[in-house]
Amino acid sequence: MAAALAALRLGRRVILSEESDWIGGQFTAQAVPPDEHPWIERTGATRSYMQFAQNVRDYYRRHYPLTDQARGIAHFNPGKGMVSRLCHEPRVALAILEAMLAPWRGSGQLEIWHHHVPVSAESDGDRIRAVTLRNLASGDETTLSADWVLDATEHGDLLELADVEHVVGAESQAQTGELHALPADPDPLDQQAVTWCFAMDWLPGENHVIDRPAGYDIWRGYQADFWPGPQLGWRYPDPVTLEPVQRPLFASGAQADFWRYRRILCRDYYSPGAFRSDVTLVNWPQNDYWLGPLVGVPLAEIEANLRAARQLSLSTLHWMQTEAPRHDGGQGYPGLRLRPDIVGTCDGLAKRVYVRESRRIRAEFTVLEQHLGVEQRGGLVGAEPFPDSVGVGSYRIDLHPGTSGRNYVDVSCYLFQIPLGALIPQRVENLLPACKNAGVTHVTNGCFRLHPVEWNVGEAAGALAAWCQTQRLQPRQVRGDAELLNDFQTLLRDKFGFVLEWSEYARVTPR
Repeated sequence: MAAALAALRLGRRVILSEESDWIGGQFTAQAVPPDEHPWIERTGATRSYMQFAQNVRDYYRRHYPLTDQARGIAHFNPGKGMVSRLCHEPRVALAILEAMLAPWRGSGQLEIWHHHVPVSAESDGDRIRAVTLRNLASGDETTLSADWVLDATEHGDLLELADVEHVVGAESQAQTGELHALPADPDPLDQQAVTWCFAMDWLPGENHVIDRPAGYDIWRGYQADFWPGPQLGWRYPDPVTLEPVQRPLFASGAQADFWRYRRILCRDYYSPGAFRSDVTLVNWPQNDYWLGPLVGVPLAEIEANLRAARQLSLSTLHWMQTEAPRHDGGQGYPGLRLRPDIVGTCDGLAKRVYVRESRRIRAEFTVLEQHLGVEQRGGLVGAEPFPDSVGVGSYRIDLHPGTSGRNYVDVSCYLFQIPLGALIPQRVENLLPACKNAGVTHVTNGCFRLHPVEWNVGEAAGALAAWCQTQRLQPRQVRGDAELLNDFQTLLRDKFGFVLEWSEYARVTPR
């Protein structure tokens, strides 16, 4: 979406394909509130991302019965969730994204093809000539020719379809020199867990227990070797220390609990009686699925893993409703109610599974742990500066358990820049990565895979494609010529409000 928005603003015609009926990816169809950095309200994101956040808050102020106190909060957080300063409902994000694209859609400059996925690509040497999309509803296929192709798919599908050189899974230390790469051989099938998110509220005294899921007995007894108890439980490894910790569903005061972790609607912010309950989003350790990858395996295996991920999430809910130890000493919370209306589905699970890792291009420049990891930087202060910066980001290197059986990797990194070289494939001229498929590693993907950075990557890619088309240039020419690079960075700053470098204070602050 961000890539399309940038290209549209530079006068290009865009066709945007989307596999579901909701644009917006993590914000909407995957139902994941944004994970952001502490400075997000002031800096560290593009102007359009900041506008998106402001539009979300204004939407609640215009359409929801906020209390006077809530209405006066400048950086209003609709869910008062702990994970983000903007925990909000997926449908609100969808409304805002649709509105941001509406003028171009109305003029015909933008077409959005819902329920379409790429199934093949044609190339002529180092250029992609066409991409064929399949309508998931009808099965019909349409071939589109374009000067530029941007891959914002969750798994980097076009990289495989168009034979773009790419990497899958985890690299080895011998390949990258990274402290937290695999110590032995690379493993393409070592990919981060995926999560099938769902929303729920809590109505004490009522019974909303779902039917016992088909896979419940399996998940009820499952415990990974690296987990401190059954996965369906309140105990899990602390992502940083790997020591066992326990977090209840509900807690009082400042004690952390799961309910408030990704809460997307806090009823205390609204007129008394407007909502019967808070609404929280379940994307927790309990429903992380790591028993099989979604990239690099046969379709039958992918479909089996997706079914298992769904069963794990439904089993997580059923366990909480029927067997979970309660905060008051009882067992089970039958009043937990699945909210399919929140995520726009019939079964209550999000439209799409939440994906943390993609195929990644072999790029002109690859961002390594050496460039931003605090431990590996040693005595150096701050991340490696990139003169070809096209944005900034800030998040810890956060890898969820992987499909090879490795536990969390969660280590500190410095606030970083996004180098243009990481957006340029080594060979192909007219395809650009616009999601989590840029030139990063399995390790550094851990800090690039969050909403503000993905948005920045997409918007930079869209602007680069449109500008190169207008100027009749190739991306590697822009990066290789100081004057052209300066012109492009000036465009990003002036027209799109990009932040290309952190302030000195923030730059040396680790996350």
